[in-house]
Amino acid sequence: MPKATAAHEPEIRATLEALVATPEQIARIARGHSEAILHHSPAPDAWSAREIVAHLRACAEVWGRSIDRMIAEHEPTIRYVSPRGWLKKTDYLNQNFAESLRDFAGVRRGLLDTLVGLDVAGWSRRATFTGTTLGREATVLSYAKRIAEHEVQHLEQLRRVLER
Repeated sequence: MPKATAAHEPEIRATLEALVATPEQIARIARGHSEAILHHSPAPDAWSAREIVAHLRACAEVWGRSIDRMIAEHEPTIRYVSPRGWLKKTDYLNQNFAESLRDFAGVRRGLLDTLVGLDVAGWSRRATFTGTTLGREATVLSYAKRIAEHEVQHLEQLRRVLER
């Protein structure tokens, strides 16, 4: 993983903008839909809007803790924790959509508070992750970018679910 440099500043800015926008986009996509629609799964194997937000909340918590460790520790080795596995240990899937979105937005604010204060060297802090692809390395920037890209996919999924 290459270190972040001043040339990465546009990428950092774009990543932060995407992370800021996700809770707002979820709220905008869901606006006007009843709780019944937000909780309804459109097909037996499809997630409801509520399940999508619960998943994003679990991802934000799990991946945000990894970023915290990357910043706090020097090149830690972190055992990957599956957000899906973490989600099964919570009651997030039983919460209503609005509550889950509010909590997701709160977790997101915490991550943004952490990331906004980083200098270029902070964005370059790295970790090695085990438990998935052996020896996979990431920097704070690559991990934050991965979070943002993952959320874009689920925003599209949310749009499709609520269009049905």
